Amino acid sequence: MKKFKYIFAGVTLIISFCFALYITKQFFPNDPFSKATVENPKLKNTLLDKIQPGDLIFQTSESPQCEAVRIATNSKFSHCGIVYILNGKHFVFEAVQPVKLTPLDEWIQHGKDQDFLVKRLKDTTALTPTVIEKMEIYSRNFLNSDYDSYFGWSDDKMYCSELIWKIYKNGAGIELCPLQKLKDFNLTDSKVKAKLKERYGNNIPLEEDVVAPSNIVDSKLLKTIIDTY
Repeated sequence: MKKFKYIFAGVTLIISFCFALYITKQFFPNDPFSKATVENPKLKNTLLDKIQPGDLIFQTSESPQCEAVRIATNSKFSHCGIVYILNGKHFVFEAVQPVKLTPLDEWIQHGKDQDFLVKRLKDTTALTPTVIEKMEIYSRNFLNSDYDSYFGWSDDKMYCSELIWKIYKNGAGIELCPLQKLKDFNLTDSKVKAKLKERYGNNIPLEEDVVAPSNIVDSKLLKTIIDTY
């Protein structure tokens, strides 16, 4: 009889455990202790080790404005930033609202499918520690500046590709690519036209100097370090 009691108690315990496990899986389908739930799978240590200060990073953003940028520039890239390593941690200095430093992993999560592209100067001797420091010091001029949704070329406000172009130009003495005029882009698409109308009304600044993420991605001065696309 005692043996039957123990068997019954054991079976009851197993059933209770299985039921509890089932309920847990329904409400917490992912193992909270699994690294996959807390780490970006596309930013493994092997990739992180490849990224250096001054690297340029690009992604595909999904806002309506970024969609218009992709169409106008015939490119999948619509946002970019420059990498700095501060106190051993990777950050992206980017022009959003406002211009700020964003932890690298967080920045990557903002892109479509968390894909990203990292590029670096082919001339790896150009960015000495002294030059990187000059770039960081110059960057401070724009920290907390407003984002420039009108894509003007003044320093009052900044958009993403303008920011990194000017950091390289004024901090390292390097022009990553030639500037273009707004009129040089594909402005005939209906979505692009709608966005231009929203921004400028009937006074579109077609002669404004502009640099797009696509211009920098295609720079002959750069080489690809990481491409998760």
